[in-house]
Amino acid sequence: MTGKYVKIISLVVLALSVLVATGIALASGDPSGAAAPVQSGSSLPWWAWPSILFVVTFVLGIVAVLGGVGGGVLFVPIIGGFFPFHIDFVRGAGLLVALAGALAAGPGLLKKGMADLRLALPVALIASSCAIVGAMLGLALPANVINIALGGTILGIVGIMIVAKKSEYPEVKQADNLSTALRISGIYHEVSTGQDINWKIHRTPQGLATFILIGVMAGMFGLGAGWANVPVLNLMMGAPLKVSVATSKFLLSITDTSAAWIYVNNGAVLPMMVVPSIIGIMLGSIVGVKILATTKPAAIRYMVIGLLLFAGLRALLKGLGIWN
Repeated sequence: MTGKYVKIISLVVLALSVLVATGIALASGDPSGAAAPVQSGSSLPWWAWPSILFVVTFVLGIVAVLGGVGGGVLFVPIIGGFFPFHIDFVRGAGLLVALAGALAAGPGLLKKGMADLRLALPVALIASSCAIVGAMLGLALPANVINIALGGTILGIVGIMIVAKKSEYPEVKQADNLSTALRISGIYHEVSTGQDINWKIHRTPQGLATFILIGVMAGMFGLGAGWANVPVLNLMMGAPLKVSVATSKFLLSITDTSAAWIYVNNGAVLPMMVVPSIIGIMLGSIVGVKILATTKPAAIRYMVIGLLLFAGLRALLKGLGIWN
């Protein structure tokens, strides 16, 4: 318990240090300060937006855990649609928000044998390469085009969440030649039943081809890709649900790192946005885990779908110039 509080206190101290340094840069007129991401016309002091961002992301962290979605898929459309930040900075921060959660969970999932390295590596190679391409495309395209595409993507995610079903143990009668050659199969221990589950996958070429599109979208929109990774690994390729979720979390630590470097290199990642966002999401996730045991998942899921539907429409209308 003491170690947990030390980590939380360290995060808060880091946040305060970065925000103070940013404030000094802004006050001194340093052109590298963080005023760039905030659109002109805002009358609030420099520290107000990071403070509001921390509160909002804290709530998003709770909702993300309860709704079973990644923080990035909520962060980008909501912050991009309702905060006066340029969409490039929002997407850069969104990637780092998703990356922080993946880095925190990935090693533990590998250690427990739930995330599978043989399944993750070929997917990560494809998705991370395509995420770099997606990030470059996203930074090259006009903001209104990105908002239109983002709105359409979020509405597509809402559709997937409504109709997609999950399978705990998909039936795979025979592994395909590619997965056999790569030796993608395994055994994991299911604690709830005390059984060892033997699993294998099929439709590997189709699955790897799908991750080309997923990687491009992850880099272009800064959403992370957990919303797409799990259905492809579980429903298309036939990996058990828990293996799919755990491997997806590990994948994000590779895919999002590749895309995030493009945003960092282009100056589209600023501490004034990233630090309060990451700390807010992580603290909110801790609270969300505690609340999860006493809530009804179905009700939270519908709330998340409603949030994404509203944020997706907002991004789409903002890109079309209808709702600025």
